Amino acid sequence: MSIKIQDYFRFIKFSHTVFALPFALIGFSLAYFQQKPDLIILLYVILCMVFARSAAMGFNRYLDRAIDEKNPRTKKREIPTGKISPKAALIFVIIMSALFVAATFFINRLVFWLSFVALAVVLGYSYTKRFTSMSHFILGLGLSLAPIGAYLTVIPRFDLIPILYSFLVLTWVSGFDVIYSLQDYEFDKKEGLNSIPVIMGKKGALKLSVFLHLLSFATIVVIGSISSVGWLYWVGSAIFSALLLYQHLIVKPDDLSKVNLAFGTTNGIASVVFSIFVIADIFL
Repeated sequence: MSIKIQDYFRFIKFSHTVFALPFALIGFSLAYFQQKPDLIILLYVILCMVFARSAAMGFNRYLDRAIDEKNPRTKKREIPTGKISPKAALIFVIIMSALFVAATFFINRLVFWLSFVALAVVLGYSYTKRFTSMSHFILGLGLSLAPIGAYLTVIPRFDLIPILYSFLVLTWVSGFDVIYSLQDYEFDKKEGLNSIPVIMGKKGALKLSVFLHLLSFATIVVIGSISSVGWLYWVGSAIFSALLLYQHLIVKPDDLSKVNLAFGTTNGIASVVFSIFVIADIFL
């Protein structure tokens, strides 16, 4: 049984939860000091993040199983290798989706109805590479729902600061997903799949990624300028920005050997560190 559980953790890349969950905690913290909700809501927020992301990743693996089998980089994933069957993967997605909607039911009516929209975005992403190169932005949009969604669990209205945090996540995630997709440039081109590197080339894709992360930096500055933040916010922002710069320094069009370092490790650390400083700033 433990082996099967480990297969499912690898199947959904559970460690990648660190990308969006910290921003959900920022969104919750922004609302907490206005309403002081029961902390059971925080548990629901965490559960919603885990369920929604698990459903999204599981559906992506299910839908891309034939593509993954042909791609040298992905052919050792759980479905192509037979560790998890397509039927079991689909059942897993259905269960995770149902649990996500069920968790939102216990929060408030607005979040419950918006849960169906959120599912449409995070599940629909998996189709997008088949007909548009903008799939990176759909992925970014899906993860960007974390801060505003968590905020809405406490305060059921759309406010500017959590929306700006969502825009920050949108540009940040879209930017690093463009970098990640460089690994599949040759394969995507051969198979007729859509991506920014395919239409812009490797150099063009990296330039777009830089532009998106400059937008992320600008958004951080705007948030700090129009809201009541302290020095902890700016320290966290400086570290986050430095890590964004670092990933652009280590990934080159002719050298993709450090893409995984840039994608997983660097962005995971950036998200966690930034959230710690921002949340500490909110509390203090």
